[in-house]
Amino acid sequence: MSTGFFNVPVAVNEPVKTYAPGTPEREQVQQAFKEMYQSTVDIPLYIGGKEVRTGSTKNLFPPFDHQHHLGTYHTATQDLIQDAINAALDARVKWSQMAWEHRAAIFLKAAELIAGPYRAKLNAATMIAQGKTVHQAEIDSACELIDFLRFNVQYMTEIYKQQPISAKGIWNRVEQRPLEGFVYAITPFNFTAIAGNLPSCVAMMGNVVVWKPAATQIYSANVIVEIFKKAGLPDGVINVIYGDSSMITNTILESADFAGIHFTGSTGVFNDFWKTIGNNISKYKTYPRIVGETGGKDFVWAHPSSNAKEVATALSRGAFEYQGQKCSAASRAYIPVSLWEKVKGYVITDLNSFKMGSPEDMSNFMSAVISEGSFDKLAKAIDAAKASNEAEVIVGGGYDKSKGWFIEPTVIVTTNPMYDTMERELFGPVLTVYIYEDDKWEDSLKLVDSTSEYALTGAIFSGCRYAIETATKALENAAGNFYINDKPTGAVVGQQPFGGARGSGTNDKAGSMINLLRWVSPRTIKETFVPDTDYRYPFLG
Repeated sequence: MSTGFFNVPVAVNEPVKTYAPGTPEREQVQQAFKEMYQSTVDIPLYIGGKEVRTGSTKNLFPPFDHQHHLGTYHTATQDLIQDAINAALDARVKWSQMAWEHRAAIFLKAAELIAGPYRAKLNAATMIAQGKTVHQAEIDSACELIDFLRFNVQYMTEIYKQQPISAKGIWNRVEQRPLEGFVYAITPFNFTAIAGNLPSCVAMMGNVVVWKPAATQIYSANVIVEIFKKAGLPDGVINVIYGDSSMITNTILESADFAGIHFTGSTGVFNDFWKTIGNNISKYKTYPRIVGETGGKDFVWAHPSSNAKEVATALSRGAFEYQGQKCSAASRAYIPVSLWEKVKGYVITDLNSFKMGSPEDMSNFMSAVISEGSFDKLAKAIDAAKASNEAEVIVGGGYDKSKGWFIEPTVIVTTNPMYDTMERELFGPVLTVYIYEDDKWEDSLKLVDSTSEYALTGAIFSGCRYAIETATKALENAAGNFYINDKPTGAVVGQQPFGGARGSGTNDKAGSMINLLRWVSPRTIKETFVPDTDYRYPFLG
């Protein structure tokens, strides 16, 4: 590994394009969407740089039109999972020894490709595969992924520059070695940026990866693979597999060379991984790194001094952008009785103005949820609220899956602060509100802190600095990303490192140096220039 340091390009956040009518980016993404939507794909596994087609395929379709055939992807056998592991370990021999600046150059080139010639294609793929509006795709698959790649290069160089002091006559230094083995990256459907970041930040630090994207994100993940190959990523560094989740995971976690897992997904699945790794611990060459961002039941809390319109806007955006399918989406709210009627009126007006449909129509604010399973879970929760004597649906509540998995943006008001949808993660466009008495605002903070097992994001609104201070202290452990007078979504790489604790994960903060430090194993080296030749110390006389 090179020990020289160079001035890398300064990481700055990628500007968000507007896609306003008449802009070049709007025309480009519309053209890319049309061309991709009218063609079909046949997506292979990528093992050791080779495209592997097994003939055992599954269909791809957009969530907003589940009868439209986008193509197929091939699924892996157990033998091919082992092949992917072997390919990663073979690639590790050269990749782990590559000078850091050459690894950096690959991912900086990938960022430039996304910022330029691949921007429209990757955004269109995300709109099609995951049902994102053009704005939600732009801030995700373009800007956030670009930011991850650029800032991670900056963090990598800062990590390597951190060196110990040396006393006279010796030289101390630290090597940040890649992990011994391979890393398993498992990525979710909801953010293309996460899908690109979880395997790439691990590889950037000199590791090799077996990557399993979510089945509902494979279509846009395949564009990421194309970009990484175009950027010059060597064969076998990131191997991409799809198929039976249990079989793939069990095969990988049985390997003695398993060195870590980088995961975003459900809390239950992550808990199962942790148990399996614990049961297999004696099999591994090293203790695996376990890094995960999991579930959330994110809150908005308003103090009586809050501005009703500001609170309502935070709810309308925070709960319903991207159909409430962000890890950080607001799904429970605590509003004082003195503000409720105004907040309620603003929110109902907002939601009634939302248009819903295909992302191709850029006047739509929302599209469909990701799958039939998600649709059914949400519809069941809405029906239960309609039938409950503890809840009332005040807006929305409709759903239709005849063409796509469409759930209306829905607000439930409950008289029970522990009502099911105040506690349970739904991951969809359903917000539940509890109204508290103004003079009980400090007591309501205890409810916010204790109601959910999760601690990912949360937002408080207040015009009183004393109340802000009180709430910030009371909710110290309730959210890893905490927002004051803002919605609980929209973390920006380099500005708000993202992650939560409790049932929301290991809080290793994607988009920060903290995360990258999990993917290296330091070696401390002490070199003495003139060694001693007598064992005796002065105190011996």
